[in-house]
Amino acid sequence: MFSHITSQRQSMDLIKAHKTPLPKMNKHYLNIAVGMALTCLTVQVQAADSTQTYNELPAPEAAFEYEDYELPEGTDGTDAPSTSANSTAQERKIVSKEFIGQQAKLFFECTQVQISAARLACFDKVAEEGKTPSYTSTKQSVDLAKTFKTTITGNPQVVFVEENTTIVGADNTAADAVANEAAATDSLETAGLTQKEAQTLEEIGVTQTDIEKYTPLSLSYDLDKNSERGTWTVRPYRPTYILPLFYTFDPNLGPNTPSQPVEPFTSNDTRNTELKFQLSLKSKVAEDLFDTNADLWFGYTQESHWQVYNEDTSRPFRATDYQPEIFLTQPVTADLPFGGRLRMLGAGAIHHSNGQDDPLSRSWNRAYLMAGAEWGKLSVIPRLWVRVNNESASDDDNPDIEDYMGYGDIKFLYDLPDQKSLSGTLRYNPSTNKGAAQIDYVYPLTENINGYVQLFQGYGESIVDYNYENTSIGFGIVLNDWKGF
Repeated sequence: MFSHITSQRQSMDLIKAHKTPLPKMNKHYLNIAVGMALTCLTVQVQAADSTQTYNELPAPEAAFEYEDYELPEGTDGTDAPSTSANSTAQERKIVSKEFIGQQAKLFFECTQVQISAARLACFDKVAEEGKTPSYTSTKQSVDLAKTFKTTITGNPQVVFVEENTTIVGADNTAADAVANEAAATDSLETAGLTQKEAQTLEEIGVTQTDIEKYTPLSLSYDLDKNSERGTWTVRPYRPTYILPLFYTFDPNLGPNTPSQPVEPFTSNDTRNTELKFQLSLKSKVAEDLFDTNADLWFGYTQESHWQVYNEDTSRPFRATDYQPEIFLTQPVTADLPFGGRLRMLGAGAIHHSNGQDDPLSRSWNRAYLMAGAEWGKLSVIPRLWVRVNNESASDDDNPDIEDYMGYGDIKFLYDLPDQKSLSGTLRYNPSTNKGAAQIDYVYPLTENINGYVQLFQGYGESIVDYNYENTSIGFGIVLNDWKGF
């Protein structure tokens, strides 16, 4: 926001230094150096403006250089300002200096908040100077409790959540004000904030509603604001990663199903160590459907196991899973036990196959219902699915796949300090006592590179192994995690 101001000051200092007399033999080289420095500064300023990156806090005295003043016209009909106008401008400069200094202090206080969503909400509140951000009116979630109440009372209608604004009037007592402040603080602390962080946010005016606009669920599925990228643009979906070192403790050397014969492999055909990567993208097809701010999405996920270290067999791809899907999301609001909030309901359909010929062909189709909920730093997306099968039992490549893959899964994400996160996927079929667990750990390596550790145990690490139990671990980097960042 203020980096261009500092850059211009530096440029002016360089120009002043350039005017200082210097020996003739060095002046030519100085001209070149100054020219290159000014060029670099200009590029930095343009980059900062285009990317909206805020690397510096504002300096109070910088307020003088970029202010537009609407001064009254002179009494003689000219545009020359009067003495009183000059005085007014000076007063405004003083006020602006104090305001910028206060903004710098508030920005610094926001940087001390460790939770990403709360910190972004704090920055937004300070930048907006107390004004309500424009995006708060672009999406309204459905209030499930009120919608259900009106429906069962014989007046079915969709009830949207209203913005909660607390106004303290003259008739409010001091005790009421204190109680309201305590309630606000408690609500913030439920998001995993410390007491000091909650107090800082409360003083700035940040509410739990403000924080929710920056949570992983909200940002990933446009629950509070439609993305500026609009429809039919590529966006991250599930984690996109590459694991150059992926080790399977007991590889499947004889994949088979009740309808497909065994395809035998040797330990040289399928080695324990391989490379695994996943590419996952989504695009919003349509937004704000049915007058309820529902969005329609298309998603695609591809996961591959590459025997890149197996030079004896020309480094083949051992398995590749393809998962195109289409799904609908609806922003909602409802309270859950233990301080949780229901943020989203949805439904979708997904195709899952490996593109192989018999006897390694595997595929199935599912229709599912899903929800999205948050408990502070913990985000959870449960899904329930039913298989959609239009094939006969004899043509079904994997007739017992539900016994191992179950009837749903639970995805979760827990934000850790210092830009770290713990996420995973859980599946379980209580009727067969079979399932799987995948745990993913993301941690920063450098400013732009995040390390990634993946641990899997159970059935269905790939669809060709849906009925084979194994344990594997992988190490690599993640381009975007479950949050889509």
